[in-house]
Amino acid sequence: MKKTYTKTGKTCRVTFTLPKEIAATRIALCGEFNDWDESRHILKKRKNGSHSLTVSLEADREYRFRYLVDGKRWENDWEADRYAKNSFGTEDSIVVV
Repeated sequence: MKKTYTKTGKTCRVTFTLPKEIAATRIALCGEFNDWDESRHILKKRKNGSHSLTVSLEADREYRFRYLVDGKRWENDWEADRYAKNSFGTEDSIVVV
């Protein structure tokens, strides 16, 4: 994850990236910042085979998130700031901004 804060520090542009090893047709970024909506933030496939998307988030907060791969399986971010158990018996990725 790459984080770039605005000059005021009130928001942070976070670039979420999954490596090319995650072979997928469609990857959705789902989290607290978009009410876990699987249609709102779709990662774009890059020339090198990775997938990425940049989202502006309010600073001084933590957000739970996961990736929904091809509408079937959930993946965590390998570079998350930390992980937290969720109510489904698995873990969510956490980004701290």
